[in-house]
This record gives sequence, C-alpha cells and structure tokens, in this order.
Amino acid sequence: MATASVGVIGASGYAGGELVRLIDGHPNLELEVLAGHSSAGSSLAKVHPQLPGGERILASQDEALAAEVDVMFLALPHGASARPAMALLDRGVRVADLGADFRLTDAAVYEAAYGAEHPFPDQLGVWAYGLPELDRTSIAGADRVAVPGCYPTSAVLALTPLAAAGLIDSSAIVVDSMSGVSGAGRSVQAHLTYGAIDESVKAYAVGTHRHRPEMEQAIEAGSGVGATVSFTPHLVPMQRGLLSTCSAPAVDGASVDDLAAALHKAYDDEPFVEVVTDPPQTRWVVGSNRCVMSAHLDAHSNRVVVISAIDNLLKGAAGQAVQCANLMLGIEETAGLPMAGWMP
Repeated sequence: MATASVGVIGASGYAGGELVRLIDGHPNLELEVLAGHSSAGSSLAKVHPQLPGGERILASQDEALAAEVDVMFLALPHGASARPAMALLDRGVRVADLGADFRLTDAAVYEAAYGAEHPFPDQLGVWAYGLPELDRTSIAGADRVAVPGCYPTSAVLALTPLAAAGLIDSSAIVVDSMSGVSGAGRSVQAHLTYGAIDESVKAYAVGTHRHRPEMEQAIEAGSGVGATVSFTPHLVPMQRGLLSTCSAPAVDGASVDDLAAALHKAYDDEPFVEVVTDPPQTRWVVGSNRCVMSAHLDAHSNRVVVISAIDNLLKGAAGQAVQCANLMLGIEETAGLPMAGWMP
C-alpha cells in the first residue's frame, strides 16, 4: 500500500523512542509528528541521542492532536491517554494506545485496579485488544486498539492455548515475572537508580499489580474459560527483557506432549511466536518482536509450567503497537518489525 502517516505522543519515553526507531525504518509508515510533555520544544537528539534525525523537534501534545495523520500512537502513562485518544477519534484519526486506559472491559474492575473512575466508561469493551496472535480479526481495520501490557503479553500468550485445550486448571494460575528496569519507565525514581537496582532482585506489587485483571480478562476472552491469577512481578538488574514463569495445575492425563502440541497448534503459523523445547532466555529475544516459550510438566506437583520470554519494549510495547498498526492499515503484519534479537 501507499505510505501511511503516523504520529507518536509520548515520544520521549523508552517505548516512545522505540516507536520512533521502528517507524523510521518502516517501509510503509512515515512519521509526521512526535510529541512530548516536559520535552516539548526539545530536539530528538536531546531526548534520544541514539536515534538519527536528531534535528527533529518534539511538538507539544496539543500540536500533535491537531496533526493530520492516519494513525496516532499514544505512549503515555495510565490515566493520561483517554482524553487525547477520544479527541483524536472525534477527528477521525485511528489510535493505537500503549497505555492502560482502554484495555479492561469492566468499569468497576478498572476503578479497583487503577484507583480512579474511568472518564469514558462507555468505551470499555469497545476497543480492540491488541494481541494479534489471539484475535487479529478484531484489530484488522479497527480505528481504536488498546495495546496490551508487557506482563500480560508474556503470560497470556503462554497460557491461553492450554486453557482453551482444557489442559490446565485456570482457576489456580500462578505467574512470576522478571523484567528489566526499562519496564518501569524513564522518569527518575529513587528505587530505580543504579545503586538501588544493581546486584539485587526486587518483588513488588505482590498480589496487587494492575496487570493481573488484564491477564485474567484476556485469558478468559481467548480461551472461553474463566481464569484466576496470582501474579508477582520482579525487577531485575538488566535494562530490558522480560521472562515469565507461568504455572497451573495440570488436568488429569495431560502430558508434556499434549502441552507442546497445543502451543504448536496455536503458534506454528505465527511469525512472532516460537515454541521451543528448552526454557528460553531473555537474551534470545531482546531487540526482536518475538515471544519464545517452552512448556513443561512438573510431575511431582502435577503442575504445568510455561516459560515465556519477550523484549518488554518491543513485543511488550512498541513492536506490538506497530504490529497492530500494520493490521489496522492493511499493511503486511510483519512490516518494519525485527525478527532477530541482539546477542551478545
């Protein structure tokens, strides 16, 4: 197709910078506007010196909202994207929102998770959930897509085919995830400084993380089976990458061959998901838009264990957003997206 024009609001963050990098190398997308908040008026070189075209100036959000583009990417914190998203949609601009404002479908669940009433509760459940491997039909041609969070992406891809196949008890899922510190964003916070992170692993938001209800909702939507998840995330001393260890009781008679067969059936034709035998490592996927996973059966406890690895900034954020935009625009789904990771 002809080149489509796009913009990025929230371009100064890590995910925003990755969006700029991917769009600049995309054969069918042209970046018309990039905007920041506190960085408005700054050059791209000042906020992202690793990117070429550093002379480009970041616009204000208001300027970006008036831009004539086909798709606008919103890479904003939760609570910050709902109003600009609706303003863009009112103008006929398609939106791919990397934030959490439209992922959940129930207003009460949103309020419990995020501690505030949703400003547009009638929009919950209207947005396509941007996990193409589970529902690309809803994304294709959509004008509004809620891009999943990084933790749900890794866990939902790992567990949904097994729940759908009746191989696990989805009422007792446990997800333990480890993420590089870029997943916490770019703002300066004391607990994310080098001295606080180096040589240390930290669990946080135990049992209360906002991605838990998103995991449950997406697994149920993708499998037709209700899900209850105990989720514990961890920050680990690396810049990027995310590894999730997902487990659930095995249904009687389930074998490791059954598990592998269900995952292969779901993903063998998927360009960005690979099912392997040995547990994946984050170094295999960092720099790529892939999710690599392996399935195991712990015979002692009769639990299924799936290990899932992604790059939190690509398949967990910017890469998945571009994958969704490709579908929204009728572009080849893999266009502009890296298949190979960086190693070492």
